[in-house]
Amino acid sequence: MFDLNKIFNFYYGWWKNIDKFILFLILLLFGLGLFFSLVSTSIIASDKLNTNTYYFFIKHLFFIFLGIFILITFSAIDQKKLFQISKYLFFIFFIFLALVPFIGTEVKGSTRWIDLPMIPRFQPIEILKPFLIIMISTVFSLDNEKHLYFKYLLSLLIIIPVILFLISQPDIGQTILIMLMWFSLIFVSGINLLFLFIFFTSTFSVLIYLILYVSKFEYIKQRLFSFINPSSGNNYQSERASEAISNGGFFGQGIGEGTLNSKVPEAHTDYIISVISEEFGVIIVLLIMIIFLILSYCILKKTDNENEDKIKLILVGIATIILFQTFIHIGVNIRLLPTTGMTLPFLSYGGSSIISTSILSGIILNLTKRKIS
Repeated sequence: MFDLNKIFNFYYGWWKNIDKFILFLILLLFGLGLFFSLVSTSIIASDKLNTNTYYFFIKHLFFIFLGIFILITFSAIDQKKLFQISKYLFFIFFIFLALVPFIGTEVKGSTRWIDLPMIPRFQPIEILKPFLIIMISTVFSLDNEKHLYFKYLLSLLIIIPVILFLISQPDIGQTILIMLMWFSLIFVSGINLLFLFIFFTSTFSVLIYLILYVSKFEYIKQRLFSFINPSSGNNYQSERASEAISNGGFFGQGIGEGTLNSKVPEAHTDYIISVISEEFGVIIVLLIMIIFLILSYCILKKTDNENEDKIKLILVGIATIILFQTFIHIGVNIRLLPTTGMTLPFLSYGGSSIISTSILSGIILNLTKRKIS
């Protein structure tokens, strides 16, 4: 039988030591995502399914509840167990990522998802990202000062296979995001800037070559050229998104008055900021950006009082992922960047994205909670 007293004491201890302000910001963002899912996806469900207008909202709600459970689990377990479990989960989802080219499901020219019996479609790289951050941070925090570059080489042996599998899908957006996270951790760990510049330039050159001269990346090439030359006529989605932001103005057109969802497929994932801006105005988008900045600041602030390098690097890596993914998503929506298919953490509809963000949030809360002496 369950010992209710032990369960109560366990969760009371969790609540007592957790950073409640960071938890509030996380739940606020999840709540906003759920609200915008309710008001923005009902029209999609009624058009596509013609039965239950709350189909997408109910799915989103299910994944939010699942995400909260995952968040509490990852934030409540012992840190040593967290790091140990993360290693196993990294290898499991790395194997799934490696299987994508063979058993993955192709959607709109990219093979990024896996469909398995009894398991909903998921995107392995989304679930892999939190554990990749922990693995890279573990390597960089190894006690081996005399062989500093050995740690960078070892981290490369971890990151390169992930990048190669992403390129093969192809998924340039996630490739760039992972590389930015890796560069940030290298920069924080104190590498020679000249070495970092040379490696960054080489990686960027390889990506440009692949996009321009490899046929598999033709659709990415078209997206890039349409971004550089808007008159090419291949930028329908980004044009509709920027129009939606313009139409929304400062205060928006009102709940349910937006039209972007009916014009652009998957607008509630890749273009959620445009959907929000059209119906609720730029002022709400600015408030959302401020919440993301405050959350990132709170995460990075925690590193000031942390003595363990590994925990510092993990928190920096997570803050980097959240900030860069948010910047890329918003940049695409306002046509500052070419289309990447990047979701917005916490707010975008999608099971893989919500679960990934929940794992990241659980790790944040675990590593920032008050230490028991």
